[in-house]
Amino acid sequence: MESKGKSYLALTMGTLSMMICFMVWLCLAPLIDVILKNAGVQVTEFQRTFLLATPILLGSIMRIPMGILSDRWGGKKTYIVLMLFLIIPVLMMPRVHSYGMLIFTALLLGMAGTSFAVGVSYVTEFFPPEKQGLVLGIASVGNIGTSFSAFFLPRFVKTMSLNGIFYLLVVLLLIFVVLMLFCPESKTNKEATLGKSLSVAKESDTWYLALFYFLTFGLFMSMSNLLPTFMTKLFSQSLVEAGIWAAVFAVIGTLLRPLGGYLSDKIRPMTLLRYDFIALIVVAIILGIFLETQGVFVTIIVLLAILVGLGNGIIFKMVPFVSSGNTGAVTGFVGAMGGLGGYFPPVILGFIKEATGGYQVGIYLIALVGIICLILLQRKYISGAHKIVK
Repeated sequence: MESKGKSYLALTMGTLSMMICFMVWLCLAPLIDVILKNAGVQVTEFQRTFLLATPILLGSIMRIPMGILSDRWGGKKTYIVLMLFLIIPVLMMPRVHSYGMLIFTALLLGMAGTSFAVGVSYVTEFFPPEKQGLVLGIASVGNIGTSFSAFFLPRFVKTMSLNGIFYLLVVLLLIFVVLMLFCPESKTNKEATLGKSLSVAKESDTWYLALFYFLTFGLFMSMSNLLPTFMTKLFSQSLVEAGIWAAVFAVIGTLLRPLGGYLSDKIRPMTLLRYDFIALIVVAIILGIFLETQGVFVTIIVLLAILVGLGNGIIFKMVPFVSSGNTGAVTGFVGAMGGLGGYFPPVILGFIKEATGGYQVGIYLIALVGIICLILLQRKYISGAHKIVK
C-alpha cells in the first residue's frame, strides 16, 4: 500500500475507533433512568448528575498517561488494548445493583474517553504540520459517537433488554479491535516518559490552551451528557425525544470541529477564537435567562453547539506547535483539562439544583469562565505576535 493510502487508512480507522469509544463513554446519559431502575437504586438530583459525570473524570485524568503510552507503544497497539479493556465495564454495567458499584463501573467506563488522546496522537504521525488543522478536525469527528448513544440507545430500550444493549456495545468494540489489526502502526518514541511528557506543563502555552479547551470541550461534553436530563426534567419530554436533541447537539458540535480546524489553517486562530468566545458568553447569558422557555432553549443549544464545535477545532490546531514531536503528551494534557471541563458542570449544576431549585446560577458560571478565557486570550495572544499563531 502506498504511503498516502496508509495515511488515509489510519485517519479513517482512528476516527471510527474513537467514535465507538465515545459511544461507550457517554452511554449512561440516555439510559440513566433504565440503569437506575435495573439496579433498584433511588437517587437524589446530585447523585444522579454525579453518576453521569463520573465516566468523564477518569476519561480526563487518564488522557495524559494514555497519550504517553501512545507515544511509546504506537497508537494502533494502544487502541486495541483500550477497546479490549472497555469490554469489562460494559459487561458489568447491567449487572450491578448498588449505587457504589454503579459509580465504580462508571469510573471504569471513563477509560473510553482516553481514546481522544490515543486517536489524535495516532493520526498526526501520518500527516505534515500544514495539514494537521484539518486532519485533527476530521479525527475529532469521532466525538460523534456521543450522538449515536443519545439517538439510538433510547430506541433500543423498546426492543432490547438492558443486557442486550450492552452486549451490542461489546460486539462493536470487538469488531473494531479486529479491524485495527489491519491498520498501519505509527512511529514510536521509546524515550517518552512521564517526566519528559509532563515537561509540557512547564510551557505557559500548554496551560492557556488547556484552559480554553476546558471551556469549549467541557461544554461539549457536559451538554451532551446533561441534555437528556434537561429535556426530561424541564420540558417533560420522553427519553427518545430528549435523545434526539442530545444527538442534534453532539452532531453539530462534532461536524463543525473540522471547519474550525480548516479555518485555522487559513486565518490567525486566536483571532477566530476571540470572536468565538464573545459569542459563547452572550449565548450562555441568554440561556440562563430563558432556561425554562423551550423554544429559546433549543435555539440557544444549537448556537452553543456551533460555537463549541468551532472552538474545539480552532484550539487543537495549535496543539502540534506547542511541543513538536510530543503531540501525544500535549494532546493528553490539553484533552484532560477539556475533559475535566465536562466533569465539573454536571456535578456543580446538580448541587445548585438541590440548593436553589434551578440551574440558572450554574449557567451564569459558565459565562463567567468564558469572560475569564476571553481576557486571558486578549492579553496573551491578541495584543502581540506569538510563535503559535504567526
